[in-house]
Amino acid sequence: MEKDSKMNIYAVADIHGRQDRLDLIKNHVTLLKPDVLVIAGDITGHHELLSLIGQLNDLPIPVLAVRGNMDSQEVEKLLEQYPNISSLHKKKVTINGVSFVGLGGTIPVPFCSKICLREKRLIEETDYLIERDSVLVSHPPPYGTLDEGFGNLHAGSRGLRRLILEKQPRMLICGHIHERPGVAFLAKTIVVNCSMGRSGAGAVISMNNDQAPTVSMIG
Repeated sequence: MEKDSKMNIYAVADIHGRQDRLDLIKNHVTLLKPDVLVIAGDITGHHELLSLIGQLNDLPIPVLAVRGNMDSQEVEKLLEQYPNISSLHKKKVTINGVSFVGLGGTIPVPFCSKICLREKRLIEETDYLIERDSVLVSHPPPYGTLDEGFGNLHAGSRGLRRLILEKQPRMLICGHIHERPGVAFLAKTIVVNCSMGRSGAGAVISMNNDQAPTVSMIG
């Protein structure tokens, strides 16, 4: 991060096209006044894409997003058409001195999904963008960290885990596993699963220069 830079991030995942979750996001943006909204995939459902994405575009802060396993390729194309929304897929976007890098779609995990990108190619195409102070955004968590679904089944990405251990970015924001919202460390990387899939409302992340980020889960 640049000297004297501060950043308050509101992070969510797994909206699944639900208006009640979108309304919750709007309320928290108004209340918390974050600098940016980060969406870690599964933005849409099966209907009303334009209405949902349009409402996100109308928020008073920048929106950074990657698509998840429930988001079609059409969603990524739509994201690119709205001026207040940036698709992070294989891109780096810097706001207030913080560099965000995204892996869109679904890195292969044990669950079936509509879109499974080739893990090795995707990671190779993104690797060079990731630095130690980067905030990485992906839909699934890394294998073994906040990824237990259906009991004790680990459903995270092994390739993402290897990438994090190699690059050690400052933070990973993810979702996908509805049962495991929370905060954990993978080596020196803070992992934040901000899923709204059960009863959560995401996470607020405060970053201040070189100090350790603070994360508050919103229940």
